[in-house]
Amino acid sequence: MGLTSQSTGAGVLASPLRLERTEKDRIVALAGNPNVGKSTVFNGLTGLNQHTGNWPGKTVTHAQGKAVHQDKSFILVDLPGTYSLMANSVEEEIARDFICFGQPHVTVVVADATCLERNLNLVLQTLEITHRVVVCVNLLDEAQKKKIKINLKELSRLLGVPVIGASARSGKGLDALMDAVHAISEGKTETKVQSITYDTVIENALDRIEPTLQTVPAGLSRRWVALRLLDGDKSLLKAFNECFQKDLLENVPLVAALQEAREELSQAGIDSNLLRDKIVSRLVLRAEEICRKAVCYENKLYNLRDRKVDKILTSRTWGIPSMLLLLAVIFWLTITGANYPSSLLATGLFWVEEQLAHFMESIAAPAWVSGLFVEGMWRTLAWVVSVMLPPMAIFFPLFTLLEDLGYLPRIAFNLDNFFKKACTHGKQALTMCMGFGCNAAGVIGCRIIDSPRERLIATLTNNFVPCNGRFPTLIALIAMFFAGIGAGPFSSVTSALILLGVIVLGVMMTLWISKLLSKTLLKGLPSSFTLELPPYRRPQIGRVIIRSVFDRTLFVLGRAVAVAAPAGLVIWVLANVTLGDRTLLAHFSGFLDPLGRLMGMDGIILMAFILGLPANEIVIPIMLMGYLSAGSLLELDSLSQLSSLLVANGWTWVTALCVILFSLMHWPCATTLLTIRKETQSLKWTVLAFVIPTLCGFVLCTLVANLARLFGLV
Repeated sequence: MGLTSQSTGAGVLASPLRLERTEKDRIVALAGNPNVGKSTVFNGLTGLNQHTGNWPGKTVTHAQGKAVHQDKSFILVDLPGTYSLMANSVEEEIARDFICFGQPHVTVVVADATCLERNLNLVLQTLEITHRVVVCVNLLDEAQKKKIKINLKELSRLLGVPVIGASARSGKGLDALMDAVHAISEGKTETKVQSITYDTVIENALDRIEPTLQTVPAGLSRRWVALRLLDGDKSLLKAFNECFQKDLLENVPLVAALQEAREELSQAGIDSNLLRDKIVSRLVLRAEEICRKAVCYENKLYNLRDRKVDKILTSRTWGIPSMLLLLAVIFWLTITGANYPSSLLATGLFWVEEQLAHFMESIAAPAWVSGLFVEGMWRTLAWVVSVMLPPMAIFFPLFTLLEDLGYLPRIAFNLDNFFKKACTHGKQALTMCMGFGCNAAGVIGCRIIDSPRERLIATLTNNFVPCNGRFPTLIALIAMFFAGIGAGPFSSVTSALILLGVIVLGVMMTLWISKLLSKTLLKGLPSSFTLELPPYRRPQIGRVIIRSVFDRTLFVLGRAVAVAAPAGLVIWVLANVTLGDRTLLAHFSGFLDPLGRLMGMDGIILMAFILGLPANEIVIPIMLMGYLSAGSLLELDSLSQLSSLLVANGWTWVTALCVILFSLMHWPCATTLLTIRKETQSLKWTVLAFVIPTLCGFVLCTLVANLARLFGLV
């Protein structure tokens, strides 16, 4: 199997997705449940020849890539992971519509060998739509470890389509999979799929409707369309009408047959809900029948190890404490591990600044030009990159390792009850975790929530968990005023534990504000969802590093840099342009000082947060500019020097506490706001995402500061 670059030819499918293709390209849809290794199969087949985007009109990403096999070009489309094709969610609707109307030459359904019976539900539903299917039974290596034997030939006979075993992580079986895909796409393999037989009354109803579906295009099962019409699937009708520019219900014989069929079902006591139950039950029974014949379990307790681990990690007693301990360890590793690379990176970037300054001198550039581009733009970029990149480069791989290991669904499981009490979706726990790395990434992650109401709540509250850009400020202030600088080897541990306490406060605020929104602006009941706890797997370290660095770290850093560069110019202008005998920066901080004092801070601190809108990393350097009346961003050599400077300018532990609280709860950075605007397509919700955390931060800081004054603590 060879790989080629993306084709430059363009073609259009009558489908929910526009693909770059030529007439000779074969389209392959890749479907499967979540956590079956579908993306690993996709990556193994396409290599680097892939790109991602959004489904038109949807907030769900798709990936497509190209592979060449036996001199034939294939375009693979990685469909969203789903458990069903009955269109109960956006992901299910997208997957179903592409298989139905995307005109794929072949649909590959990836199944997990360790829980095949559950995965066969999707396989059987796909076979009802199309017979041009190849089943890829992945994770055979894990099944072998658990002493699960699968008779692939018997499974193929029972399903009536090719079945290929694979271990995609090691690349085993992928060539055989492409052989089967090639054979189906060229018509060299004949499939022998047997239709699933339902109750007699349902079969009679289908027999009445099916002959009237003459307008259904070839390649789309008329029996399946009849079943969905009988079920009252409005989303299918809408998708059919949009794709083929014709309304099925304009067919008078079809409407008459459909009405008669529904009357027959009603007389038999089968309403729409019972009909769907009967359909699902028959699929489940058929999956059980197939597995009894094709799967052998030598060890009935093959999941015993996972169950033992889950008794601790998901228990009511130890689930939350173990989650907090693991989070504390990750923060400690991030805090201690980022120091040296951050210093090294800063040294290198500021060496470049010196060279740029020398270059400006050599060409006799005016001082203001050098100031704007070197001390303004480049120095701001240097701070953002040197402070932001190392923690992200540590945190994101650690976070992705947990994801690869299978632990993130356990976090959602542990927090699901809390979010349910807040009238929101349990998946918000996952999007909240993504926000620790970057709130913009967390907002994008809210796409996994099906309900628009609950997705919006998760988007509006994601900023309550501190992102990577706020960690440096939080860590520095905790170390200086609460953990004790130079307090020995336990200083970083103390900092990590206090930081964990701050984060717990952020989580509590997330839950409280989510419930408040659910009772006011976004009223509604929490929706239920199926949460699968996948088996624990050994993470693929190399793939994890590559994915976290390129898909997350560099993506987020690129956005931050794009916003920070123009911000550096603005900050330099404010610090160097005078009005009277004071700079614009001094005038600005003086104007804000009364409000800052009310909140337990001062005008310079408040000004630093406002000017730090583009990137939270530059908040402390802007404070230093204000205190030292400097014309460009500054940073002192050590925390001791920084602590002395802050204390000399009136800081107390109450000031530090208020700054920590306001850092936790204030407006999202510009990158996150732009992301919220893009995801919600609404200026109203973007403004609200700005106002909600800011108002919470103002109220909490004002309360803490004035209580401290009242009791004489300052």
